[in-house]
Amino acid sequence: MDNSLKLYKLMVLYMLSRVDFPLTNSQISEFILDKGYTTYFKLQQTFSELLDSHFIVEESTHGRTLYHLTEEGRETASFFSRDLSSAILEDIDSFLLEKRYDLKDEVSIQADYFRNTPSSYTVSCRVIEKGQSLIHLEVTVPSEEEARQAVRNFRRKNQEIYSSVMEHLLSLEERFASKAP
Repeated sequence: MDNSLKLYKLMVLYMLSRVDFPLTNSQISEFILDKGYTTYFKLQQTFSELLDSHFIVEESTHGRTLYHLTEEGRETASFFSRDLSSAILEDIDSFLLEKRYDLKDEVSIQADYFRNTPSSYTVSCRVIEKGQSLIHLEVTVPSEEEARQAVRNFRRKNQEIYSSVMEHLLSLEERFASKAP
């Protein structure tokens, strides 16, 4: 195996092993390409080979590819991470520490839409924490522009939306509970 390709694979596996959420192709690429470790095409080859080897799995949504570490990938990262230099490990750990909340927000807030019929779209919005959905909301809207706007608004205002929904759900429960015998 090409030693440089082995290095890139170990870097990706190590990155994924250091977080408790998936990373996007662009998040991993940002680190590896910005640091000048390799080229875009070599990195895409790395992803492809990691997928073929079942070390990672991917999940695709509109314009985003999320990578999850498999158990086999986790074991490989654990066993071979010592093959990475201390400088590379430090670079990765610093990047993840510095960007942790931005990285996590980017993958834990999911909003997407798809066409149902020529005149309706479903907007699917989720907030995920520790692998569990805190909220999963789907609404149907009549136009693609409204679907795009709903996605933008959910990404910007997800905390307000979640709080509002919970407040309404819990206040309804209180009203019904107070009428119970």
